[in-house]
Formats: sequence, C-alpha cells, structure tokens
Amino acid sequence: MPNGAETKARIESYLLARIPFVSVRTVERGRALEMLGELAREKQLDIVVHTLSQGLRDLKNRQVLSDDKSLLGALDLAGEWFQARANQTVVFTDVQHLGDDNDISRRFVDLAQLAEEHGGCIMVITADPTWNALQRMGMAVTLDLPDVDEMRAEIEDFLHQYAGEIRIEWGPAECEEAASILTGVTKIEALNILATFVVRKSITKAELVELGRAKDSIFSELAGIERVPVRAGDHLVGGLAGLRRWLDRKRPLLTMDLRDRGMRPPRGVLLVGVPGCGKSLSAKAIASDWQLPLYRLDIASVLGNYVGQSESRFREALATADAVAPCVLWIDEIEKGLAGSGTDSTGVTTRLVGQFLYWLQESPARVFVVATANDVRALPQELLRSGRFDDMFFVDLPDAEERREIIQIYLRKYLRVPVPDDVVEELVRLSDGFAGSDVEAAVKEIGYEAIAAADDRDVPVEFYRDAFRNIVPLVRSAPERIDEVRQLRDRAIPASGKVRDSAEKAASRRVVLG
Repeated sequence: MPNGAETKARIESYLLARIPFVSVRTVERGRALEMLGELAREKQLDIVVHTLSQGLRDLKNRQVLSDDKSLLGALDLAGEWFQARANQTVVFTDVQHLGDDNDISRRFVDLAQLAEEHGGCIMVITADPTWNALQRMGMAVTLDLPDVDEMRAEIEDFLHQYAGEIRIEWGPAECEEAASILTGVTKIEALNILATFVVRKSITKAELVELGRAKDSIFSELAGIERVPVRAGDHLVGGLAGLRRWLDRKRPLLTMDLRDRGMRPPRGVLLVGVPGCGKSLSAKAIASDWQLPLYRLDIASVLGNYVGQSESRFREALATADAVAPCVLWIDEIEKGLAGSGTDSTGVTTRLVGQFLYWLQESPARVFVVATANDVRALPQELLRSGRFDDMFFVDLPDAEERREIIQIYLRKYLRVPVPDDVVEELVRLSDGFAGSDVEAAVKEIGYEAIAAADDRDVPVEFYRDAFRNIVPLVRSAPERIDEVRQLRDRAIPASGKVRDSAEKAASRRVVLG
C-alpha cells in the first residue's frame, strides 16, 4: 500500500511524462490538491484546478481564471487551452457518474485525446471508479489514508504550532501511540480531533484514551458490525488466570510499532470450551481493560439471499473493522457462522471462510479478534492453523478457587453488604460443577431477594443456600455435552493457567479414542 510520499512521486512522474489522463482515487480531495500544489511550485508546472464552488483557478497563485463555474464550461475552456499551449494540466475535482458510459464520460474521452495530441494532461480526483474506456487512455493512482509514519509527522507538526502556548505532555512515545490510534481516518479528521484538545489548553497523556473515543465516534454509524458499549470496570472476569496473564503481555504490542522486526500486532485469540464459563464475557472484559471500542460481528446476519450479497456484506464488515482500529472485534459462536465449509452447495460458506482467512493473515489493521466457540470441530481446519489466531484457549468449568473469586465478584456487584467468609466458603462447596453463568444466576436471585426485603441484611443465610441449591448446572442436566466439549482440551491452552495432571490427560485421551 503506497503512502503519501510514494503516491506524490507517482503523480509527479505521470505529469512530467505528460500522460493524457490520470485518475487519483481518494476520499481526501484536499490532501491530493495539497500534493499537486507542492508539485506545481517545486517543478514549476502549470496546473489549473476546477471546483464547482470556485471554478477554474491557478493552483500556484490561486488566481481565478474563469467566472464560469460549471463543469461543461471548464471542459470547453480546457480544450481551448490544450490547443493554444503545451504542457497544460487541468484537474477536475467534482465529477459525478464518471464510472459509466454517458455524455460526460465521452466528453472526457474527447478531451483526453486532445490532451494527448498537444502534450496536455487532464486529471480527475475521485473516490469512485472510472469508466474503463476512459481509464485505459492513461494511468491510475490511489492516495490511501495516511499511514502511521505520515500520521505521526502530521501530529508532531500540529503540536509544534502550539509549543509554548499550551501544556503538551506528549513525547515521541505518545505521538507514536496517537498515530497508531488515528490510522484509518483522514488527515483533516485527525487534525480536527487534535484541535478539540487545543481548545482545552492542554494535551495530556490521558488524552490518548479520549483520542480513541473521538475516532470511534466518526465511525459510529458505519454498517456491517455492531458497536457494543462497555465501560471500564463493568466486566470483571473471575478465574482464567492463564488467559489474563497472556492478555497482559499482548496489550502493549497492539499499539507498538513492530515493523522494524517484520512483525504485525497481535491478531487475536480463539476461546473454546464449556458454555457459560466466561468466553463472551472475556471479550467485553478485554475491551474494557484495554480501553478500546468493542464491536460485535454476527456472521449469520451478513448472509444474504442473492448471489454475491453475503460476500459483499462480509467484506464490508471486515473493512469497517479495519477502519475503526484499534479495536476489539468480538465474533461470538464463530462455528455457527463458518461451519459447513466444503458441504455448502452454493459455496457461500467456503468463500466467506476464504475471505476471513485472508483478512486474518494479511490485514495490517490493529484489530484484536476475540472469537468464541463451543465446538471447534465444526470449524474449518484452516482456521485453526498456526498464524491465524495468536493462540487458542480452552475455558473449562471453574475449580473451587476460581468459583470463590467469581462468587465474590458477583456478591460485590449485586449486594450492598459484605458476606461472611464462612458463608462464601459454603457457597463455594454448593457450587461444585457450576459454570460462571450459574454462579451469576444464583447470586442475582439473592440480589432480587435483597431488593424485596429493602435491606440486604434481612436476607437469611438459608436463602443463600437455597439459591445455589436450586440451580441445576449443565454438568448435571447434560453431562454428556460437557464430556464431549472436554475432549477438545488437549488441543488448546488451559485458560485457567493450570496444567492438568498426567492421569487426567490419559483419561481424556481414552474418552477421545473411545
């Protein structure tokens, strides 16, 4: 993907070579015109630009050359200039419907032929495709959004303007992190966000978190993925110590510049295991702890009824995730959306898997994927290959120590009085075989009773016991399902961080082998 300097160099070579037609694909018209203005001054090029608001004007001195602001008038005048003088370049910025065979497209073809005969050049700055017959008369170049290096330079130049006037706490490390956060937005959008900080008369390190929120607001209405609101401290996870330690190591790498080592930022994690044990909650907790926006991709919702519709929607959803990066992308029960690869008669699932694998492997965006699955055997094996996700963790039923932590989290969340340690220990014993969701359901029932009693201290200890006794966990209602899911334990890292003993592993292998 060429950056701004490479794109500018290509445009310069096309202008000096007098290519008769050049299309510049970009959503940043102002940035493209800024590049052309620099080339006009540096290389002493005669470049005239047309906009519907200002008409034709000289790009070097901004002098207005014609009072006729219409596109047709500008096309006619450009034709006259090409015949009267050599090495003239005319840039058009407000051209609609240039991707089809129509009167305007044919007018541009005629003008490009005239430019070729007289050493002229016409250039179109557009975000849309160009009609094939017209594009084949010249060259095309794409001006992508600023990359990390360009964004860092823009940030440093912007801050330099206010040095000494306001308090600026950002050093090179903060500018680097800010640049990684702001990639995916235009130059003007990035500078507008920074301008809101200047109004407050200070740019502190705390503004880095606000930077992500401000960027997120730009993309809040984009289609394809659903924004999930999370707040710091709202989603606490009990147990899963191994997963939490792994995540603590990965967090700094997400916004770190790793290009000098030829490495990419962490790609994400696949969580598999027993239902109700915190896989989905972990996605929310990661976004909350890392202070990143959380987006949910429901693969089933992108499936359409028409040929190519599903693939188009899925591509749009992944492109949206790239645009809002850095972010956490949560894909819940991924096996339900991508299962059936190779058996789907229409081939849609196979193509979606291919798109997803390519994106996982090649997208440079700082999107941390948290995918959850209850049964990885339903997933295409290509998705489980090393290099797709960073790691796969197995989330099992919590042991006594983990249940104690989970119970205490929910007691603090739903009750207003401390619970004696001996009662907590009894609840730990009664919750043997519970998933985290079972524990939450039991404690929530105690919370409801506390609300009805008007005073949490009026809830008898026996009600605590009954609330836990009334829960029928999956291990008792469907033990065969738990055994089936646990057959996958040897294929993933224990999320608890605890390694099972050899006897337990051997028993598990005997179950797998039948």
